[in-house]
Formats: sequence, structure tokens, C-alpha cells
Amino acid sequence: MAVNVVWSSMALILTFFYTDIYGLKASDIALLMLLPRLIDAFADVAMGMITDKHVTRMGRYRPYLLLFAVPFGLSVVLVYTTPDLAYNGKLLWAYATYTLMMLVFTAVTIPYISLIGVLTDDPQQRLSANGYRLFFAKVAAFLVTIIVPLMAAHWGVNHLARGYQISMALMAGMATLLFLFCFFTTTERVKHQVEEKPLSLQLRLLFKNDQWGVLAAVCVIATIGYVIRGSMGAYYAKYFLYDNLPANQGVVSQFLSTHSILGKWAGNATGDAVLLSNFLTTGVVASIAAMVASTWITKRFCKVGLFRWSQIITAVLSAILFLVVKPGEVAPAFVLYFLVCFVVDLQAPVFWSAIAEAVDYGHVKSGKRVAGISFGGISFCQKMGMSLGGGAVGVLLTFYHYVPNEAQSAFTLTGIALSLSAIPGVFHLVTGFLMFKYRITDKYYNDLMREHPVAVPANAGIKEAPVA
Repeated sequence: MAVNVVWSSMALILTFFYTDIYGLKASDIALLMLLPRLIDAFADVAMGMITDKHVTRMGRYRPYLLLFAVPFGLSVVLVYTTPDLAYNGKLLWAYATYTLMMLVFTAVTIPYISLIGVLTDDPQQRLSANGYRLFFAKVAAFLVTIIVPLMAAHWGVNHLARGYQISMALMAGMATLLFLFCFFTTTERVKHQVEEKPLSLQLRLLFKNDQWGVLAAVCVIATIGYVIRGSMGAYYAKYFLYDNLPANQGVVSQFLSTHSILGKWAGNATGDAVLLSNFLTTGVVASIAAMVASTWITKRFCKVGLFRWSQIITAVLSAILFLVVKPGEVAPAFVLYFLVCFVVDLQAPVFWSAIAEAVDYGHVKSGKRVAGISFGGISFCQKMGMSLGGGAVGVLLTFYHYVPNEAQSAFTLTGIALSLSAIPGVFHLVTGFLMFKYRITDKYYNDLMREHPVAVPANAGIKEAPVA
């Protein structure tokens, strides 16, 4: 939940905040969404190396949750703070605070995603744990989509930027407390023998792991699709749907504000804010349902097959969403968007449990373990995907002549619709086909571990390598 306060805000509302609230030009968004994430991607690798080298009495990964909990929350508040500066000053502030948030995000999330590998060595338990983990990640996204747009409109009636700052400060405070909770309530039960290895050797071992390579490529490509679709959701809801409601627009707006649960809760929030929040929340609810469904499905069917076909079906549904829904058609848009978000996220628990299994696979094949840089490398790939996806959003908005807070042309509306549906769908189609190269099924992994055990419980007496 704590991690996804940032991830969800970046994927769902940050680009919209920067253009429509903060006041940046769409042409400046591409580089802003690209550079800080690109810088941070290299920090992921460094953080992975740090966790490989150092272990404390509190564990290898847990201490970072304690150390960076408060800086994490503060950095989020700074990003959503709008200073009273000239345009260039605001742009510089955006670069500085966004880069800071991404670096702190890395310092706490690389240890966090590595933690699953030392909680248990059982692959089914890892898969189940990741299902719960990602369920609560989506709960955080649910809260972000409800609290931020609606409470920003509610608390920022005359100063919308202040409303966003207060809303995200509330989320940041929750994230800080949740990181502390995670630190105090987890235990590192599995210890691996870690050898001191130069970076060049670690990279060679990493790139020899063909199954890790598949996951790395999948991570980059799928994340681009996620970021483009997620970032365009707010624009789609506000401009493609709300601004093109038929002649009874006032009736629909009034209905959303007074009869929907979110509309009642938000009080005096405007109709477009209510529709925006309802639309984004629909996607998050679908993702939460996907976490539950994925845990059930993978107990009965092949998890790798689920990964492959969920992405291919997502591409088909995305094409249907673009072809069927016309401007202002709220009902089919909500239904199809729900289906896209549900199917695409069926793979999420599978992916994060697969990383730990790919690390064990590489250990067996090479005889040497490079866990930290493996997880750091995946996070690097995720940040690369975020960078490229975020940059693509800025390029798409510029190419389709998007102008904030104005009526959009038919060309712009078509571009927004494509960017929410068919364009990210192509990336998920490629992801699905790439997963046919991944072969570590449950049976394969269990057979491999029986023949080549690579980890033991923490109390079995194997000592860690000396700390540098």
C-alpha cells in the first residue's frame, strides 16, 4: 500500500496534475516524465548492489523500510506542492522534487521487493503472498483515485493546487505509517550465501540468466503500456467522456454528484471531478478483483499460461474499447475499461513471484547467486518502462494538439482514445508473445529445486558471507 501511493499517483494522476493543475506545457511533460525516471533507473542497480553487500542484525532488507519511511512521505508532499514562481522556476521545482521522490522511492522499494525472497522459500507461498501484497497495492490505488481528485476538488474550491497538496499529504502520511508497520511486523526467515562479486561479474551472471532476461524485457514493454493507459485515464474521463455528454449533460452530472457513492462522499466536488474519480476507480476496482481472481486461478491452472493469454486478450479488449466507444458514451466506456483493467492485471502476482524463481534458476545454472542486482535490475527495467511510457504520454499529448482546460478538437479526442486503448494494447500483445519464451512453470521450478536446493531456513546454521 505504501509503495503504491507513489506508483498509483505516477501512473494515474501525476501527468494530469502537471498539465491541468500545476500548469506545465504538454511539450515539457515528455522530458520531465523521462529524465528523473531514467536517472532513478540506474539508482535501482546501485541499491540492489548495496543490499547484496550489507546485512545488519535487523536483516538485509528490513532496515531500509525504517530508514526511508519519513523521507518517502516528505518527498511525495513536495512533488504535489505548487510554488508561486515564474514558469521556468516551477519547471525547475518539478524536476528537482520529482527526481528526489524517485530516488527515495528506489531506496525503499528495492529492499521491499527483495523481501519476498527471504520471507519464505516455498514458491506457492511466494505466489500467495504476492497475491495479498498486490491486492493491498490496488487498495492503495483505489484510495488514491478516490481521495485525490475528489478531495482536491472539495478542499481546493478556490485553489485546486492546494487541494491536491492536502490530498497527497494525507496519502503520504498513510504511506509513512505503513512502511513502519511493514518493518515491525516482518521477519527474514531465509538466508542465502552471498559472495563478494565485482559488478562486471554480477552483470555477466545476470545476462547469462535467459529467463531473467525474458522477465526484464516483459517488464519494460508491459510497463510502457500500463503507464500510457493509466496516465491517459484522467484525460479520457474529463475530455472524451464528460465534455462530450449529450444534451442531458446536466442531468448526468447531477446524477454522478448526488447518487454515486463517490459523489455523495465528495460533497461539493464538480461533475467532471466526480466522473474522473469514478472512471479511475473503476479501473482500480477491476485490478483489485484481478488480484483475487489470479490467486484462485493459479491454484488450478498454469500461472505462465495465465500470464501469456491475459496479455493477448488485453490487446483484443483494448481494440474493442477504441472501436466501440464514441465520445460521451459513458456506460460502454466504463464496462470495457473495467474488463481491460481486470484482464491485464491477472498476471501481476505471477510476475513478481517469477522474479524470485528466476533468481534461483540463475543460481542453479551458474552456481553463483546475484539476488540484489537481479531485483534491482527488474526495478531498473520497470523505471525504464515508466520513463519511456511517461515520455510517450507527453509526445502523444503534443502530437495530438492537446490544450489543457479547453474543449478538444476531434483529432485530439481520437488521440486520447487511442492512447487509452489501442496504443497500450499493442505493448501488451508483444508482452504476451514474449512470455512464450519463459518456461519456469511450477513443475519445472519444483523439479529444479529438488535436484539443486539453493536456500535454507535462517535457523539452519549457514552463515552469511563476511560483510564488506
